[in-house]
Amino acid sequence: MRPATLEAYGRDLRDLLTSLASQHITTPRDITPRALAAHVVSLSRERKLATSSVARHVATIRVFGRWLAARALCPSDPADLIETPTKWKRLPRVLTPHQMKRLVEAPIPPDSPSDAAPLWIRDRAVLELMYASGLRASEVGAIGLRDLPDTTGTRDGPRTRPTIRVDGKGGRQRVVPVGAPARYWLDRYLKEVRPRLVQPDGRDRGRIFLSHSGRPLERVAIWKLVRKWSAAAGLPDVHPHVLRHSFATHLLVGGTDLRSVQEMLGHADITTTQIYTHVDREHLKDVHKACHPRA
Repeated sequence: MRPATLEAYGRDLRDLLTSLASQHITTPRDITPRALAAHVVSLSRERKLATSSVARHVATIRVFGRWLAARALCPSDPADLIETPTKWKRLPRVLTPHQMKRLVEAPIPPDSPSDAAPLWIRDRAVLELMYASGLRASEVGAIGLRDLPDTTGTRDGPRTRPTIRVDGKGGRQRVVPVGAPARYWLDRYLKEVRPRLVQPDGRDRGRIFLSHSGRPLERVAIWKLVRKWSAAAGLPDVHPHVLRHSFATHLLVGGTDLRSVQEMLGHADITTTQIYTHVDREHLKDVHKACHPRA
């Protein structure tokens, strides 16, 4: 199981224990289905979590309930009757191509240039790559030098095969395409920025995207990066998955088949990809360009 997944389940369990404590439940034998159901309802009604997030919480609760019952800490599994909410009832947020253009072009040189590495080039490369290839934040941070072709490309077109190797969820590896703008900014970053960030102690661990201290750019830092530049572009509340949703939706609206999008997203089950077919195609065709506007 991936570290990020373990971290998420750990947070869910801590949330559950806090909720139970607020209900004056302090021992496993006092946990009831009603108490667990009250917690699940509060996640949706009070905390306004997405259905997918509530579903993950429920999965954590179910495993916890089975663990309690297996060790005889409870007379029976208190989570046995908890139902998983239907995932993706709500259509994921998608930016228009014009909005995406504003976002990826938001990183610009600072007004007062300094001797420090121009991290705005790194940020532009990250945004372009996430949209060009539909990558998760964790996948962007994990990309290593070995995952890239020998050369990336130019603004006018590729000099080599336009793909990148990605390690996705569940250890599933896939090869995804990279559009010409993303290849151009990757090339600039690798030539102008990364060499200035690398430290002699090897702290970069062969990763592509580095922080100002030369360490790999982690998932949380990429979230902050997206939030920073989306705010600068006048697009509040944009997170990394919005870029991924936009990537998939723009491809499908342009006529790409569902199986191809599933492969590029790294979904194990095509039913996860099918949410994007619920988009009103006729409406989006009026505002989206053919297939993918930055391919």
